[in-house]
Amino acid sequence: MDIKTYYVYNETNKTNKVFYIGVTNNILRRDKQHENKLHEFGFTAKYNVNKLVYYEKFYDINKAIAREKSLKGITRQKKRDLIRAVNPKYDDLSEAWAREFRTPADAEQTTS
Repeated sequence: MDIKTYYVYNETNKTNKVFYIGVTNNILRRDKQHENKLHEFGFTAKYNVNKLVYYEKFYDINKAIAREKSLKGITRQKKRDLIRAVNPKYDDLSEAWAREFRTPADAEQTTS
């Protein structure tokens, strides 16, 4: 049986002023969609939200959706506190993920 993984994530813009909370089963793909403004008239494209600063991992989609809803309901300050607890510098966590999941073929292409 294949175990599915789900992520509740928080992305922000370069000034860390705008927050977007979502849920996905492929965090790298979803981050790239935000980065490339896949939905050009959407919230994340409008406010240049493309920096992954927080995520939580789940194996139950219902729990992930419940957590997403609860995070959307908290104040801006509580969102900041949550992010700062694990990522005080608001580093873009997707950069480390991309390095970790890069295939040997990807590495060869970047060095050529």
